[in-house]
Amino acid sequence: MTTITLLTGPAAPLPGSPVRSGIVKRPVDRPLALDVEGLQGDEQADRRVHGGVEKAVHHYPAEHYADWRTELGALPALAGPGGFGENVSTFGLTETTVAVGDIFRLGTALVQVSQGRQPCWKLSRRFDTPDMARRVQQSGRTGWYYRVLQPGTVAPGDRLDLLDRIAPDWTLHRLWHALYVDWLNRDELQGLAALDVLAEGWRKYAVRRLESGRVEDWTKRLDGPE
Repeated sequence: MTTITLLTGPAAPLPGSPVRSGIVKRPVDRPLALDVEGLQGDEQADRRVHGGVEKAVHHYPAEHYADWRTELGALPALAGPGGFGENVSTFGLTETTVAVGDIFRLGTALVQVSQGRQPCWKLSRRFDTPDMARRVQQSGRTGWYYRVLQPGTVAPGDRLDLLDRIAPDWTLHRLWHALYVDWLNRDELQGLAALDVLAEGWRKYAVRRLESGRVEDWTKRLDGPE
């Protein structure tokens, strides 16, 4: 059990760009409805790659902020929760302890870990750090997403209670290591491809690598359209 900070935000232009993003989140002070598409009042600008049922809620560990401040200094986006676009911030849960398929009670809702976060170039704009997206991917401090199994209401200060573990061996750290470190380990890729609780898009990465023997090109996602 851990207590949450709850955050939402509208889509707005990124600094120095006409591209809109919902990456800036702020703590809320009232209960919000949570359905399969996400939290009431939250917004994503590009629904092709953000939001949706497999990315309804983004969780980022609050303890990672200290590590980032050590590496990058006191950047404004590191002053408090919301810098990474997270809807839920906690202390006590990280990628090494949370697994794909874990089911939590969040307020009166039920949510399930669906996938890790794939960082994109918008993080670099958010932090005014050209290689921020690559830093996040290389660090493994990515955060993760939930799908909503049962809609409900979530309020600031609510508890996040672990109810069940479907695939406890598949921590988010192991998932990250398989996709971004040990890229073509066939045993791990076969495990990912067969992991039903993992979002379909991530299982497809594993299938394509098994079939092609190659890793997908991350350049556009990490470095942006420029």
